[in-house]
Amino acid sequence: MDAVVFAVGNAKQAAHYYSTAFGMRVVAYSGPETGRADRVSYVLESGSARFVLQGSVRPGTDIARHVAEHGDGVIDLAIAVPDVYAAYEYAIEHGATGLEKPHELEDEHGVLVRAAIATYAEHRHTLVDRSRYTGVYAPGYVERAPMVEPNARIFQAIDHCVGNVELGKMDEWVEFYHKVMGFTNMAEFVGDDIATDYSALMSKVVADGTRKVKFPLNEPAIAKKKSQIDEYLEFYGGPGVQHIALNTGDILATVDAMRTAGVEFLDTPDSYYEDPELRARIGTVRVPVEELQKRKILVDRDEEGYLL
Repeated sequence: MDAVVFAVGNAKQAAHYYSTAFGMRVVAYSGPETGRADRVSYVLESGSARFVLQGSVRPGTDIARHVAEHGDGVIDLAIAVPDVYAAYEYAIEHGATGLEKPHELEDEHGVLVRAAIATYAEHRHTLVDRSRYTGVYAPGYVERAPMVEPNARIFQAIDHCVGNVELGKMDEWVEFYHKVMGFTNMAEFVGDDIATDYSALMSKVVADGTRKVKFPLNEPAIAKKKSQIDEYLEFYGGPGVQHIALNTGDILATVDAMRTAGVEFLDTPDSYYEDPELRARIGTVRVPVEELQKRKILVDRDEEGYLL
């Protein structure tokens, strides 16, 4: 993953939140002062994870419209590629819709090559080659001191980005990633795997050959009540990136630090941790289940190991 790009209502405020609550460092800025008249952009990093928060500075722009229709959300999942020209040509030949043809951006720090293709709804994948660029992010951006200097790095990388699409569209987009981007299926969850009578969904995970870029795709399934996917599609106003998973080396310390900084986590009932079937299935993990329960951290195991 090169970057996750957000459209937000207030980019400076959002950058401050991700700095204080997520321990990310602001490293770059673009806006009217740097020659970009329609938006401000803050680039934040934590390990290899990079978020770009973009906000409109006037009405009538694409960013302003997107925020008005959907609220804050992800608009671009940018991917690093070794050859933008070849990647773009391959994608177009295999059915992708081009949004930006390959082009070079240049400044005193070198040359950055970029192109973009469309994916579900209004989302895009920008294809980026940084091999000849040494600047802080991209031409048009200037280095910026952190808003808040984090005490410690909380997370190290982006693990995966999940897209929610309409009923009947999951396989269509899985096929898109197969054909257009050469991804393969990594896993799938259907039927009773992750469905209940009250929250049914279908999910397939596509990934590139390195398994560093992973995109689970969800669609709702028929159940007694609206599923969480239905709720998302209704609330957000269409398909979109539902969540971004972040890798951390110490999930206990991470949850403690983020809670202290004001981040709210989903609750998990105590009965989850007291279930004898769960206890038997997970066996021994490197932290006591009581410590996980205290922080409401989920845990599960299969033949390949366990996940916190």
